[in-house]
Amino acid sequence: MKKRSLFYNLSVIVLPFLISVVLRLWFATCRIHEHGSENRRQVDRGNSIIAVFWHYSLLYVFYHLRKDKAAVMVSASEDGEYIARLARCLNFDTIRGSSNRRGLLALKQTLAYLNNGGNAGIVADGSQGPPKVVQSGAILLASKSGAPLLPVAWSASRSYAFNSWDHTCIPKPFSRIDFFYGKPVEVPGGIDRQHIEHYRQRLENEMNELYRRAWAVHGKENHYHE
Repeated sequence: MKKRSLFYNLSVIVLPFLISVVLRLWFATCRIHEHGSENRRQVDRGNSIIAVFWHYSLLYVFYHLRKDKAAVMVSASEDGEYIARLARCLNFDTIRGSSNRRGLLALKQTLAYLNNGGNAGIVADGSQGPPKVVQSGAILLASKSGAPLLPVAWSASRSYAFNSWDHTCIPKPFSRIDFFYGKPVEVPGGIDRQHIEHYRQRLENEMNELYRRAWAVHGKENHYHE
């Protein structure tokens, strides 16, 4: 087992908590507008829901949905530990796994969580991308659990994008944030590989259309070019 440094062991405890406090204060300065609430009401009938979103958007998504009891799947990497602890500071349960590390176990644990009546949040393009390309895990979860997939996206009048593979984005203080619920995607049970790809592409199209509509509100084509 790899020995972790003292700095890592301390920072992974302190930083997520501090960041969660800063985010609460930071986003409290912003004006928030919701769109597509009827799409959420359509599936919010006391049954489980799987919220799906792109990796770039996760910091604000965690904040916006912090009052919803849900589990989020987070990468099993050391960097993922920071995200997992931040998610827990914002009231989420966490399940660790990714496409190449403990992924199957994480899917099984998330399925059990959904079958017990919980909601789940899934980063649709995974922890390593490629960006804005849906991976099949969300489709499998929806098929096996019967829970609908609810795409979510946000945009901001002013934001900062990091120089990362997905250009992780955060709204700037005092900006206007527009949060969108997209059209739910329901996946039938027992589907084969061909139909998994059909629903994977359908979800990807819906999420990318929602992304374009969200950023068009502010006259932008994407989240990483001001």
